[in-house]
Amino acid sequence: MDWTPTLGDRTGPVYEGIVEALAADIASGRLHRGERLPTHRALAEALDVDLTTVTRAYNEARRRGLTEARVGQGTFVAESRMQAPRATAAGIEFDLSMNLPPEPIEADLEGRVARGLGGLQRDYGISDFLNYQQAGGSAHDRGIAADWLARRVRIAEAERLLIFPGTQTALTCLLLALVRLGETVLTDRLTYPGLKAAAASLGVRLVGVEGDQGGMIPEALDRAAKRLSAKAVYLVPTIHNPTTVTLSAERREQLAAVIRRRNLLLIEDDAYGALEPKPAAIATLIPERSYLAASLSKCIAPGLRVSLLLTPDRAAAATLGNALRTVAQMPVPLTVALALRWMADGSADAIIAAIVAEAMARQKLASRILAGQRYKAQPRGHHVWLQLSDAWTRAEFAAHVQRQGLAVVTSDSFSVDANPEHAIRIALGAARTRADLANALELLVVALKAPALASRIV
Repeated sequence: MDWTPTLGDRTGPVYEGIVEALAADIASGRLHRGERLPTHRALAEALDVDLTTVTRAYNEARRRGLTEARVGQGTFVAESRMQAPRATAAGIEFDLSMNLPPEPIEADLEGRVARGLGGLQRDYGISDFLNYQQAGGSAHDRGIAADWLARRVRIAEAERLLIFPGTQTALTCLLLALVRLGETVLTDRLTYPGLKAAAASLGVRLVGVEGDQGGMIPEALDRAAKRLSAKAVYLVPTIHNPTTVTLSAERREQLAAVIRRRNLLLIEDDAYGALEPKPAAIATLIPERSYLAASLSKCIAPGLRVSLLLTPDRAAAATLGNALRTVAQMPVPLTVALALRWMADGSADAIIAAIVAEAMARQKLASRILAGQRYKAQPRGHHVWLQLSDAWTRAEFAAHVQRQGLAVVTSDSFSVDANPEHAIRIALGAARTRADLANALELLVVALKAPALASRIV
């Protein structure tokens, strides 16, 4: 109730200055989600402006998704900048299937996009970003990206780095450039569906390697690599999708030793590494045979379609650059320029920090509601891996919750063999608010108990 915007020397209409100050104070942490704002009259008096000016500012702030009005209570800082729920399939009210990062209002994504694009137009003009550009990014672009990535992946260098339009494109190019038709790539028995799709389209054989609670078993990788004469291994060492396992430093060293001994190539999917930067990437242990893809999709926003691919050397970078030209020509120049601007001015780190804080809050919420269920999770992750009881088949459970308005993903989508775990992945980030997420998880828990309740009724 004590908030007063600092208008300073802002130009333009006063109401717009109030809205911009509100957005800035939310982004800086001066204002917090759910915080009550002064009444229209109180703020008008504090600023010595007309009441209609404040009313117009509050209306504009609500239109932008910065605030929400509660009948009989007043105006509050919104929980999420999103103005409407994401579109979902017919009949689905809560989508727990899409593994997206949350969009907390503290991240100020819409505001940063607007200001970032305005800055690009002011500094460079937009037309240059609408033309063909160098596949993989210019030397200047790759330098900014490498400097940013090197803060947690110490081996990152511009001459070995390429900028891709998303990790899915990078994986497709890696398989196209490195693996021949019919050759084998080893992976976890449950793995990223995008890799499965790329391998199937290119005629690459995927073979699952046994794991335990700590992730892929080094001895099992060693045996599989020898027996199958495998070409490469694909790993998601941090917050594995879908099992949530994060490999320990010791396990990473053991797997790196096997990869070197068996002359394998490593494809390291670092989708979640920016959320949990330790332990260090496996690529730092065996850089001479590692391809590390660091995406912004899970730590900032998937719609940017920006992923950084670190290769073993200049020759490998050139080969992958040619593959990129073949598959997608280049990344999208405008979103790359925006992402690089954020990396250089600190915005990327601020967005990631806000998303991590929200992810941790959602994980705590999930742990409370799912208490008593068998599941795995990581404090900074966007998903939960939940074991089903034998009372359900996976298909029956997915169909049952879909009738309740929930969408989830079963283990079958991730399996590379015929015997997946009896489990589902629950994505926590797509819900618009924590309240929506709580409602969805509570419905899910009711569904999990449904067979037991039915048997007691009979």
